[in-house]
Amino acid sequence: MTDFPLVLGLDTFGDRTADTDGRPLSHARTLRDVIEEGVLADQVGVDFFGIGEHHTDAFPMPAGDVVLAAIAARTERIRLGSAVTVLSSDDPIRVFQRYSTLDAVSGGRAEVILGRGSSVDSFPLFGFDLADYEVLFEEKAQLFAEILKGGPVTWKGRTRPRLVEQDIVPHLENGPFPAWLGVGGSPQSVVRAATHGYALMLAIIGGPAARFVPFSRLFREALEQLGQAPRPIGVHSPGHVAATDEQAREEFWPHFLAMMRRMSRERGFATPTEESFLRETGPDGALYVGSPETVARKIAANLRLLDASRFDLKYAMGGLSHDKLMTAIELYGTQVVPRVRAELAG
Repeated sequence: MTDFPLVLGLDTFGDRTADTDGRPLSHARTLRDVIEEGVLADQVGVDFFGIGEHHTDAFPMPAGDVVLAAIAARTERIRLGSAVTVLSSDDPIRVFQRYSTLDAVSGGRAEVILGRGSSVDSFPLFGFDLADYEVLFEEKAQLFAEILKGGPVTWKGRTRPRLVEQDIVPHLENGPFPAWLGVGGSPQSVVRAATHGYALMLAIIGGPAARFVPFSRLFREALEQLGQAPRPIGVHSPGHVAATDEQAREEFWPHFLAMMRRMSRERGFATPTEESFLRETGPDGALYVGSPETVARKIAANLRLLDASRFDLKYAMGGLSHDKLMTAIELYGTQVVPRVRAELAG
């Protein structure tokens, strides 16, 4: 196992909450529910709470940093960050300013996970051309890395005006906050993370974790070739925790199926079958759905496999009630987290 501290977190995309009869609740109610979920995560011992940026009716979460600030005001320990911020359609200076502000108001607990945007709804919304997908992310990742170094920034690229000795506020009190690059399946993105000084977050949402072992190895090799110090590797995957495996699958499956049917229309994803769902919830699949024992065993095994030191469970799923999500968070914090720590320590 890696020498980095073990971090066990939770992520949400602000999936729209439903009532106990399955009726979608308002966007405002969903946002308030996420605040309560973040506060509970802190109370039950979860290390990190992340919010991913989305701009749709199903995921009404365009300003996760505002929600994180509300959570920060009611917590004292848990680290808070994006999961992910779509840097391609944002401004690196504004992203830094928002999260350096969060870092200040939370007493140094902010993090940021940056991504290109597998969900590209922000591109037309903010007037960006998908033809510029690659160059936008490369240049903005470069600029954000420069800003994190501290001090006045001088930078020149193709996609924005040049900066010359630009002071960017607010200044950080205790050095740069942790910054990760989210990678879904591109070796180029792995090398980019190493080149620009980011930690690596592997988004594994389908198939066996074993296929990401080459990415983990490539990241470590790239850092070594660049003469840079080792950096942590994390894993982000979806799932749901309930008292038993059967209960977890029964609660999760219909809502997962509904979401994937929607995604198949919008983005060409394959619609899962019950057979494929059971395969993905098994030991080699990407879904961490089951009892605390089952989920903890799978997390520990895949952290070992990938030589990773962090796991973030994407716990929310549109259509699940807030009560079921709160139960899942409590089980994750009080039972899954201690089991993973004990198994990896052993």
